[in-house]
Amino acid sequence: MTDFGKMLIVIGAILIVIGLLSGIIGKLPGDISFKKGNVSIYFPIMTSILVSIILSIIFIIVSKFR
Repeated sequence: MTDFGKMLIVIGAILIVIGLLSGIIGKLPGDISFKKGNVSIYFPIMTSILVSIILSIIFIIVSKFR
């Protein structure tokens, strides 16, 4: 299998993991949300940090196998 094919498989697996995690970690403590009338604002700070850590670990593992 070519390197491009392996990279596509890894990217696909990462997207699947992100999709599964987004349903599980929708609103964590530390995420900020405001509601006033019919306007709501949501800042997913902790979710963003957690996704960043998970992606960093995945990319470190993938780079070790290259």
